[in-house]
Amino acid sequence: MEDIKQTIADNITGLRKELHLTQAELAEKMGYTDKAISKWERAESIPDIVTLKEFADLCGVTLDYLIEKEHTEDRAALSKQARNNRLVISLLAAAAVWLIATVLFVYLKIFGVADVWKVFVGAAPVTMIVLLVFNSIWGKIKRNYVIISILVWSSLAFAYCMLLQYHLFLIFLIGIPIQVMVILWSRIKTYKA
Repeated sequence: MEDIKQTIADNITGLRKELHLTQAELAEKMGYTDKAISKWERAESIPDIVTLKEFADLCGVTLDYLIEKEHTEDRAALSKQARNNRLVISLLAAAAVWLIATVLFVYLKIFGVADVWKVFVGAAPVTMIVLLVFNSIWGKIKRNYVIISILVWSSLAFAYCMLLQYHLFLIFLIGIPIQVMVILWSRIKTYKA
């Protein structure tokens, strides 16, 4: 049993490093403490089967991979390809937002609607929402706070543009306490019950 615990520990450590995650980042992503990750990597304990499956899915490997000492596949190449695929899918989704904005712009321009440029300003917060969703699934949690910050400020810019005739520049003051809240929120540590 000790041999399989050490194999799992070595594989968890190796895969975490391939993903360029610290123990704390992996812990946050999986909903555990960094102490739990540390124990797994030192073979002091092993995660339950459900957690192992979640970890395997996160790394793009099978459960068998986690318990095997010898691996026949080139993990570095597979991991890099998986990251590239995830990045391309995320960027395609973001590009789709801009395609829809462009089609809407052309449609409204053909029918003579004024101020259609606002469509592109509105596409910015929608893009951030799309990126937030994909980053929450595949990316580093810390990036979410940057994306949320951009989402807040781009949403305020869109609101300002929609109300341009009222010259409500003060609307950007709303962003200051929200930005402070995002910064404070990013400092909260999560622990799995």
